Formats: sequence, structure tokens, C-alpha cells
Amino acid sequence: MPPMDLHSTYPGVLDLKRRARQRVPKFVWEYLDSGTGQEATKNRNRIALDSLGFMPSILHGPQVPDLSTRFLGQDLPLPFGIAPVGMSGLIWPDAEGHLARTAAAAQIPYTLSTVASQSPEDLAQHLGENAWFQLYPPKDEGIRTDMLARARAAGFTSLVLTVDVPVASRRERQTRSGLTQPPKLTPRLLAQVATRPTWALGMARRGMPHMRTLDKYAQNKGDALSSTAHIGYLLRTSPDMSYVQWLRDHWPGPLLIKGVLRAEDAEPLQRIGVDALWISNHAGRQFDGAPAAIEVLADIRAATTLPLIFDSGIEGGLDILRALALGADFVMLARAFHYALAALGPAGPTHLIDILTRDLVANMGQMGLQTLRDLPKPFALTPTSAREPNR
Repeated sequence: MPPMDLHSTYPGVLDLKRRARQRVPKFVWEYLDSGTGQEATKNRNRIALDSLGFMPSILHGPQVPDLSTRFLGQDLPLPFGIAPVGMSGLIWPDAEGHLARTAAAAQIPYTLSTVASQSPEDLAQHLGENAWFQLYPPKDEGIRTDMLARARAAGFTSLVLTVDVPVASRRERQTRSGLTQPPKLTPRLLAQVATRPTWALGMARRGMPHMRTLDKYAQNKGDALSSTAHIGYLLRTSPDMSYVQWLRDHWPGPLLIKGVLRAEDAEPLQRIGVDALWISNHAGRQFDGAPAAIEVLADIRAATTLPLIFDSGIEGGLDILRALALGADFVMLARAFHYALAALGPAGPTHLIDILTRDLVANMGQMGLQTLRDLPKPFALTPTSAREPNR
């Protein structure tokens, strides 16, 4: 029997999303896909991206668009990478390993979360040259120092401080599903697991995931947590500018600040010496009153000369182009890579990279563009041309 042509069956991110939902238990799906509150910010991301258009350009002859870019001193073949998701291993067995290996093979960045289900040491042998470690800020300086040393020793070259999670969010869909932290297979959850045998078999082989990076620091700290909080909240603090300065003084590589939405925050961060700002509203998972991340990108671009990373709501190559055209230097995707992994297993992330690459080439061809540097500014489409956000 000939191998299945993945592009004929899963040609887009939404196809992977639908398949992923069929392959994981409900509580896992709600953990991955949910936002906070009424999910207005999550939907707002989609609506705002869909409102941006480009004018097609004709009669350019045959073209082979160049998707390469230079970011943080590195020449990269593609303008996107893999953003962090806490407890990736809950979504698919060995998720962090699969994603790290895929990123290394594709020569794109991979970001490991502090609260991932594998530790920096677990991934050391799988990392490429563009491995980023995302830090939820430990309050204790000794833990902080040790965590940075572990990340550096494992081969992580860039540090990403996430600053938009000062408190645990209230993800109502996740709570209704019955998921707790740490995950416990209650009879209710076991009933959901029984309907997803492939996921269940993989978890049986590896065991239920937990936050392995924090094992070293988490003795006697595992009680009094809400369903959406976790052990990391008992270790970390809400950082301020002095915290950023401490990291700048103690981390020798690129320092990235994730969760920036206000233009006025750019100048003091640039003055401290951070290397890039990551524009993000946490994909609608933290605050339901936030603007769409794409809506603030141009103002932040005007306020700083620092490189800008963008995420939140990206679902295809056209979205990547929209962000780059408004001033982003690089784009990161989190949910999409986990949809791909849940949908197709280890083959999924590589297939997603191919989807995004083909989509970038197709859309650049429609605009007559040879390089990403030639992108024009997008314009506002009429409201009637935007998609409905709840799909």
C-alpha cells in the first residue's frame, strides 16, 4: 500500500486541529485549546489577523521566493519557530523530544518551558543550534542561578523570560474538563482516556507527565494548588525591572522578554540590554481583556529598534506574513505544533513545517515577492471578508 500523501488529507492547520481533537482525551484537548474567561481575546486574535489584507501583484514571471531570514545573529532557513507550551508531554508522549528533534533537523528555534514534562538535561542530546529556554521566574536566587546553569549546560543558547503570568489564569474550559495539577487519573478522566487508545498506550509506556525541571526544587511544595495552578507557582515570583537586570547580569547569551503588549515598555527594556521583545498575549490564555497581539505590533515596532518576535493566533503562512509586514522579525507558533503532534504523532511537526513553507511560498507568489524584506504594509479588509472565529 503506498504511503499516505499527508497534504491530500491534512493540507492546513485546521485539518490538523480537527484530527488532534479526535486523538486526545477531552481534558487534554481543553488544556491545549482553551483560553481564559469567555475566550474573547483568543477570538480577537483571529479576527484581527483576518482583518489584514495584501494587494496581489501580477506579471512578475517565474519566481522562487526566498524564506530565509537573519535573527539574533543567526541565518535561519525559515522565519518561524516553535514556542513553549507547559506540560507538552500531556498532549502527546515525548512531545518535547519530538519537537526538539524536528526543530534541530529544520534548523529553526525550539523553546522548552520551565514547566515542561521534560527537563533541560532530558533534551540535551536532541537540541539544535537554536535552543531557547523559557523561564518562569523563580523567586529564590539559588534556584534561579541553578536553573540557568542547567539550561546553559544542556545547550540552550537563548533565555526567554515570560512576564505576562503574574498569577494563575482561570481557564474555565480546562477546569470543567476535570483536569488538575498535577494530573491525576480520576474515574472521570479514565473514562475519557478509554476513548483514545493510541494516546493511552503512549502514556502507559512513558507514565503520566510531570514538571521534571522542578523535581529538584519541589520537595514538600505540592499542596494548596488550584486546578489551573501548579507547583511552579509555589516557586516563582512576579518579576520587576530589577529582576530583568539580574538576568541580564547572569545570562551570557541572548535575553528575550515574552509577553510585551505596551509600546512604553520597550524603551526601559532596551535600556537594560535585553536582546529582543516577544509580542504576545499568551494566545488568549491569561487575560480576556487584552488587545489582539497583532493590533499592538506596529506601535511597538515604532517604539524600539530591538528585534521583535510575534505569536498569538498564528494559523498559517499568511498570518506569518501579516506579522512580519507589521514589524515582527520572527514568528513563533505553539498550539499549531501541538495540534500537528497530536494529529499525526512524530510525523506531525515536520508536516506542519512543510504546510507553513508551502503557504508562505504560495502567498508570496501572489504578491510577486522574492524575499520577506519586500513585504508591503497590509491594509484593512472590510469586516464582511473576515472569517468567523469559532471554528
